[in-house]
Amino acid sequence: MAYFDFTSFEVSFHQYVKYVLGKPLAETTKKDQLNAVSYAVGKYLMDINFDTQERYVKNDAKKVYYLSMEFLIGRLLSNNLLNLGIFDACARFLQKQGIDLEKLVEEEQDPALGNGGLGRLAACFLDSLASLDMPGFGYGINYDYGLFRQVIINGHQREKPDYWPNRSSPWLIRRSGEHYKLPIYGKIEDTLDRNGDYNPMWANWKLFIGRPHDILVSGHGGRTVNRLRLFSAAASEDFDINIFNDGDYLKAVRRKITSESVTKILYPSDTKDVGKELRLIQEYFLVACAMRDIIRNYETLHKNYERFHERVAIQLNDTHPSLAVPELMRMLVDEKGLEWEKAWEITVKTLAFTNHTLLPEALETWPVSLLGKVVPRHLQIIFEINQRFLESVKTRFGSSSDDMIAKMSIIQEGGEQQVRMANLAIIGSHSVNGVAKVHSDLVKTRLVPEFYSLWPEKFNNKTNGVTPRRWVVACNPELAKLITDAIGRRWIADLDLVWELEAFQDDPGFLDRFRAVKQTNNLTSMQSASMNTSGSCSMRCTSFTCIYPSKKTKKISKRPGPLFLPARLHRDTILPSSLSN
Repeated sequence: MAYFDFTSFEVSFHQYVKYVLGKPLAETTKKDQLNAVSYAVGKYLMDINFDTQERYVKNDAKKVYYLSMEFLIGRLLSNNLLNLGIFDACARFLQKQGIDLEKLVEEEQDPALGNGGLGRLAACFLDSLASLDMPGFGYGINYDYGLFRQVIINGHQREKPDYWPNRSSPWLIRRSGEHYKLPIYGKIEDTLDRNGDYNPMWANWKLFIGRPHDILVSGHGGRTVNRLRLFSAAASEDFDINIFNDGDYLKAVRRKITSESVTKILYPSDTKDVGKELRLIQEYFLVACAMRDIIRNYETLHKNYERFHERVAIQLNDTHPSLAVPELMRMLVDEKGLEWEKAWEITVKTLAFTNHTLLPEALETWPVSLLGKVVPRHLQIIFEINQRFLESVKTRFGSSSDDMIAKMSIIQEGGEQQVRMANLAIIGSHSVNGVAKVHSDLVKTRLVPEFYSLWPEKFNNKTNGVTPRRWVVACNPELAKLITDAIGRRWIADLDLVWELEAFQDDPGFLDRFRAVKQTNNLTSMQSASMNTSGSCSMRCTSFTCIYPSKKTKKISKRPGPLFLPARLHRDTILPSSLSN
């Protein structure tokens, strides 16, 4: 655990209250106090982040970039305080100021960046990478509405948007002056270069602007702070003064409104064509911004792209970022001047793909006509990738390849042509993983057995894990204290060590304390039950299976008993295979 001079924390807190808020502490609101504490914590994070980046540059470390449409990172204050090891010190300081830290933590609003397991997995990976002192970074979208509140109206569940005030979040760092210009729409003009070779030109495109924002990600122990970079969409021209002066005020800002809608909401409805187009633009926006940022970072230390994959690993979380395949190819071939074969070799060695879906009908597809409208150069590259891939399948399997080609082709025939994004990601990656052993086995045997027969070495399993910092230490502090008193603190960074609790399964004193913790938590759950005026009741509760582990057999025998122990878990989450290459 790194050492922090807590005096500087106290100074930063009071400076924020006095010079930023401009009011005495006695007049501050809960929101003011939350921002003041977050500001003081943020100074620690920024100092560590500078040290972390300096360490990465000095060692020319290989970096892994995690692309995901969701990052369900949860409340950040308690997590950062715990990772830095200053939670108790902060609570004592605030108590002297008449402020309850637990109530302050409840004041924080979750960043609206995801709504499901996909986003929580991504957040756990970032936490694990930082805790293991590894150079791992996330790329996502800075949504205004990325979560939904569920309410009960007349006995029916309804979803309402849950706005996250991202522009005023104390954790979100706006990188002023930095932006990326992204071409979109337009057409492809067939031209020749000076050597007489085919040279397609993407012409008549329009521009979107991607503006980066960072959330710092602390690792347990306070040694490493990485970042999650989020992009907001903006128009290349916010305001047309000539149209405004003609009296059409709404039309004057229409481009601004249209552009900013790209990052307005997570997963816009695709039941209508306009929504479907917006969702595709959203996926392209994420990939295009991330790739430009990754290339820019790489070029700070390297100019030659021959060894790009030795310093860069990119993990695709589900099919949403699959356009990374043609986008990386486009940048290497069109912008960096690499030959197709070399660019393809680098692309495959750089990218890895996590699959979350087992139902073939649920796999993501996009109409060829829509891709051609939104990103015409990418569609052209996809067709070229597909043609070369199918030729290789025919060469390997001969006359028996016809049935395989129908299932493995990136282009789905029959009716309107569709681009199969999962096939694109599998073909363009060196590693394909599921998220649990049984899931990964089904990916190989039922979902894409043809790809497995072609590339068995590509397929592997990465079991979803959890971070004990978030889900035990933060959520259940009394249980965490009980475990720590029994076996020490090391389990917080290595969850396998909770197996040492097996020695206490017949210890009366330990079991009495365990029952007391459980009873206290049950009472807290009951007290959190709420009854609203419509008569609907909501309660937070947790149930456990009482299990005993056996180190000899490495199996779990379920039988009645007083002690809960988890099955053997990997440390937090297993890292993407792309990082180990």
